[in-house]
Amino acid sequence: MKVAEQNSVSDEALIVACRRGDTSAFECLVLRHQRMLFNIAVRMTGIHEDAADIVQDAFIAAWSKIGDYRGEARFSTWLTAIAVNLSRNRIQQRRVTEQRSAYSLNAPLPYSDGEELPDPPGMSPSVLEQLEEAELRQQVQRCIEALDQGFREVLVLRDMQEMSYEEVGTALQLREGTVKSRLFRARDAVKDCLKRALGTQ
Repeated sequence: MKVAEQNSVSDEALIVACRRGDTSAFECLVLRHQRMLFNIAVRMTGIHEDAADIVQDAFIAAWSKIGDYRGEARFSTWLTAIAVNLSRNRIQQRRVTEQRSAYSLNAPLPYSDGEELPDPPGMSPSVLEQLEEAELRQQVQRCIEALDQGFREVLVLRDMQEMSYEEVGTALQLREGTVKSRLFRARDAVKDCLKRALGTQ
């Protein structure tokens, strides 16, 4: 199967081909879902480099476990569960590392957008507008990272990845009522965090 055919082939058909050892079919699945997984991982961890590693590890795990996928949930939901677990592990590893190393208050924060902004063309927003927009994005990300892990996961999957309550519950192994409760509290916490950060509270 050629990668160019990916748009016309379902995930299920590609998975069948993968189980026969067709690496090009798996490449199609990677191309189809890698952006979604990266978005999830970068929102969970807040660091692009960690997110890229998580996506790579998630697809390696998916390839090795493709025979375990039973189709009880959508393939994207199954992949999401893998990525969420890897993100949890990476966050825990980072906490352990930070606890062991000296921390400087003057050290630059690892913002996902980097430190430099591109030189905008004439019709683009002004540098000041871009800085304000970038600062707001970074503040939103800080507020998300400040959430307890369980609340952060629900918020990212539901509000940012627009997964259904059922899919979020499946990926995180939670009841739908728990998903809704955590989402409500997570949204409130982010709103309060932004109000404090922007000086509107």
